This record gives sequence, C-alpha cells and structure tokens, in this order.
Amino acid sequence: MTRTWPEKKAADEAALAWEFLDFLRKTAVLKVDGLTREQAAAAPISTSPKLTALGVLKHLTAVERYWLCIAGAGLDLPSLWKGDPDPSWDLADGDTPASLIEAYRQEWANAEAVKKLDPDAMAADGERTVRWILAHVAQETARHVGHLDLLRELADGQTGE
Repeated sequence: MTRTWPEKKAADEAALAWEFLDFLRKTAVLKVDGLTREQAAAAPISTSPKLTALGVLKHLTAVERYWLCIAGAGLDLPSLWKGDPDPSWDLADGDTPASLIEAYRQEWANAEAVKKLDPDAMAADGERTVRWILAHVAQETARHVGHLDLLRELADGQTGE
C-alpha cells in the first residue's frame, strides 16, 4: 500500500481533508499489517483490556460505517455499534489482521458516497454538515492511529510514522 502526504500547495479544502483522512487510514493499516494475529490481538496495557491493534482497526471500521456511510451519506447499512457497551472493540475468533484490514478498506469504498456530497450540505442525519462529519472522522482516526503507534511498538518494536 502506498501512502503519500497530501498536496502541500492545496487550494481545495474538501479535497485536502479527504487526502488527510486517506493518509491516516493508510497509516492505521500499515500499523497493523505484518503483525501476527497473536501480536495484533494482544492487550498490553492492563488498564485498557480491549485496546488491541485489531480492536482499534475494528473500531475504526465501525466509525467509518456509522459516521460517513450511515449518518453522512444515508446508506442503508447495519451499524457496527449495536450494543452496550460499544461492541466494536470486541474480537471474534476469526478476526485477523488481513480480515480486518479488508473490512476497513471496504468501508472506505462505501464512504465514497459521502465524498460526492458538498461539504456544506446537511448530512443524511439532518443534524450536522458533511464537513463536520469528515472533520470528526479525521480526528477520531488520528487519535486511534496514535494508539496504534504505541501498540505496534509494544508488539514488535517497530516505530515511525
């Protein structure tokens, strides 16, 4: 997977926001790619037993599904957040780095529907603009990429952006 920085002389704010989200998405994938299932399912922080690399990726998939696809574009897809507490961090026996990377990338494809909307338009949920949703997903993704930085370093010592 090729990850490139957004255009440095960007003039289109919406395009730039999507480019940064794409950069963050690919960074998240690269932090999980190459880990064994055991490494990616490890919860090395005792106070956060659900904080695993696979759990973060699964949660980011749920974030994209709800915010971009359902709330943003109004796609008729099931939420991945049904349940309390939030089940998006829970791992299933069949969850692997490869399977969850594929699921995450599928949400990117689903989110193309909201990318076609004017950033100033009201999102399908009627409560916020498309611009707000995109900014929210970018900040959520960035926060969790920080978690993945730490989890990857603890798993195999790999550091870097």
